[in-house]
Amino acid sequence: MSNAQTASPLAAGARGRCPRCGQGKLFKGYLTVADRCSVCDLDYGFADAGDGPAVFITFFAGFIVVGVALWLELAYAPPYWVHAAVGLPLVLLTCLVPLRPLKGWMIARQYQMDARETRHSDIDTPDP
Repeated sequence: MSNAQTASPLAAGARGRCPRCGQGKLFKGYLTVADRCSVCDLDYGFADAGDGPAVFITFFAGFIVVGVALWLELAYAPPYWVHAAVGLPLVLLTCLVPLRPLKGWMIARQYQMDARETRHSDIDTPDP
């Protein structure tokens, strides 16, 4: 894989663009990675962000949502439906909005660093 990096991983990932040319679309759905770049024809077969973006965002969102829920409870002691009315949109906002840019950035960094899964045949094993 040639890593003639021309696009910034942060900019390309945040915009959901190709990590090589920065122009073609990286995603064909909200989180579904396209097969290849429509501009530079880069094969996205290497792209595997796994659960990384979701884990980071869950920790971030949990900190915010629990903090707001505790503040709301201690400051106003509202009924449970108010917690639901405030908490549900906050959970959706803090989880769904950053998920695609973070996944795009992780894929762009994966391309930039030429990171890929190691296969058993790639490992040098000493002769017995």
